[in-house]
Amino acid sequence: MNSIHQFSVKDAQGNSVDLSQYKGKTVLVVNTASQCGFTPQYQELEKLYQQFQANGFEILAFPCNQFGGQEPGSNAEIQQFCQLNYGVSFPVFAKIQVNGPEAEPLFEFLKDQARGLLKTRAIKWNFTKFLINDKGQVVKRYAPRTKPLAISQSVEELLAETETATV
Repeated sequence: MNSIHQFSVKDAQGNSVDLSQYKGKTVLVVNTASQCGFTPQYQELEKLYQQFQANGFEILAFPCNQFGGQEPGSNAEIQQFCQLNYGVSFPVFAKIQVNGPEAEPLFEFLKDQARGLLKTRAIKWNFTKFLINDKGQVVKRYAPRTKPLAISQSVEELLAETETATV
């Protein structure tokens, strides 16, 4: 596999979502948590989404409870939290695992494509971000501390490349 477009994931209601629907779009995949010091990043993620969505940008959030038990809620509770506290309008999928034997296959692929600090494969904390180009390939991995608005120029550049390629 060489693209996220070959994967299916579950939405918050448990329905299968084929990621091939994101072909031709620039995508940011993020593992999230509601009770983390980085949780306020939802606000910047939403700003980034609002800024670039009309140009073919998508954010796919995947709640995960593997780091400090910071995402203990049900899928429904997570959806409500994101909507009420941050007005999130991008998709927040079903809760998953990003490391270990039960890791979501999408995240296994992402970790293979882009290593973290010191070339580690494992995701170290909530709000690790993967920027994906229009072909579904990982362009860059960002650490949890990297604020979403700090990558807006990279998003803009990828969107410009996509636009140029389709003209």
